[in-house]
Amino acid sequence: MHKQLDILASGVHDAKNQLFIAESLIAASEAEHGIEMAEARYAIESAATRLSRTLTAYHLLRQDAVAAITPAIVGDICDEVMLAQQKHLAVRNIALTVNCTVVDEWPLDRDLITDMLNNAVQNAGRYARQEVCLSATVNDGWLSLCVDDDGPGFTSLPPAQGTGLMVAERLAQLHHRRSRQGSLHLSNHGALGGARFELRLP
Repeated sequence: MHKQLDILASGVHDAKNQLFIAESLIAASEAEHGIEMAEARYAIESAATRLSRTLTAYHLLRQDAVAAITPAIVGDICDEVMLAQQKHLAVRNIALTVNCTVVDEWPLDRDLITDMLNNAVQNAGRYARQEVCLSATVNDGWLSLCVDDDGPGFTSLPPAQGTGLMVAERLAQLHHRRSRQGSLHLSNHGALGGARFELRLP
């Protein structure tokens, strides 16, 4: 079974590389012919990056590895996600706001958490009417990272467990300290009235 999964992972790796090549070709065509294809480049780059991070997650889960947890500035992570997603959402007339009240550093795997938040914001953007909000707060010794939208919310709770949600939940659980373990929570009626994606990290 592991051998078959490794073969699939190799295929994902090849597909990721092809997407990066396609993104480079589009960028070259833009420069040569003056054609604006920013959204096409964004879609390809996002898909390639997602495949790359999926491979990283696969290897973590496959080898029962531990997350690379180091102190990180939460506000910087929020700013990075906003920079990556704001322009794309603006094309769809969706505003992305960030509300981070966390001043201190927090121990976490920056790459994994950034990827999960980017993915959550992208998903929220598909259903939002006008606004998506990324927030970070500390409550009772837990770091709470939330992505809210003003869309219709989940049609059922808990929602169908897709591969992305299963991986996100498992990666959240890799964050543990003392007797506490990270977790993923999905709910409706969030800060903007729609769906809420929440990561809780100890």
